[in-house]
Amino acid sequence: MDRKPRRPVHRAPAAAVAAVLAVAAALGVAATRATAADRTGGTGPDAARVPLRVATYNIHAGAGQDNVFDLDRTAAAIRDLDADVVGLEEVDVRWGARSDFTDEARELADRLRMRVFFAPIYDLPPATPGGERRQYGVAVLSRFPVRGAWNHEITRLSTQTPDPVPAPAPGFAEVKVRVRGISVHVYATHLDYRADPSVRRAQVDDMLAVLAEDRGPKVLLGDFNAEPGAPELARLWGPLTDAAPDGGKTYPAVDPVRRIDLVTVSPDVTVTGAYESGTTASDHRPVVADLLLRRRGR
Repeated sequence: MDRKPRRPVHRAPAAAVAAVLAVAAALGVAATRATAADRTGGTGPDAARVPLRVATYNIHAGAGQDNVFDLDRTAAAIRDLDADVVGLEEVDVRWGARSDFTDEARELADRLRMRVFFAPIYDLPPATPGGERRQYGVAVLSRFPVRGAWNHEITRLSTQTPDPVPAPAPGFAEVKVRVRGISVHVYATHLDYRADPSVRRAQVDDMLAVLAEDRGPKVLLGDFNAEPGAPELARLWGPLTDAAPDGGKTYPAVDPVRRIDLVTVSPDVTVTGAYESGTTASDHRPVVADLLLRRRGR
């Protein structure tokens, strides 16, 4: 897979990239299930464009709105979205008892027969001597070939250290996906949850700097922990567009009051539809968007 020099990239991606390759090898040349893109092809003005269904989903470490850990339920909720590429937030990889020390990224990829790239925010020593490292972060699932994967640093305020100060830390995922001859950059993010917007504002600036280094269609997925009209997100709009400006609330999953889970796209990507799912397999609702990617020269 492609490797390009990056400014703030977390330099521990080898195992994660190997995981993408391993899952891809297990899948073979192509998944047996028809993709959303296969179902929406046709003729007419849009025939020169390539359809892609994407989704973002904060999976709450595999626990539902009821706080019961059930990764089968999580997998079923993702399967029902029928998305080609899915950005996941709050993903545990052998993190702790709350998720049975499961490698959620790999387990979900196996259940869904998709490729996966996991980008840890935290990478901590094992809970017991001789155990495996405890990781928590974001992930991207893809039905399409992954041609490159990077774990970028953005400003964060750690939840794992006393008296934290804002500092660069990993966990901003990027994958370069090849969709029927078109390369698209897909990013997954989880922004700071605190009431003070200053860290989110810095994170927006950091993400835009990463996106500016890439050419072609871009899709940024994530839990922004702020609604689209929040001042700290204002700089996103222009380089990107909200795919569901009239979408419903996404948090909490039952009787939601805030729309903080967003699909955003670059101006060269056309949105043909978007919706949020009412599943309670997490404490967030997932958001799905149907996109059209323009072939170069069209």
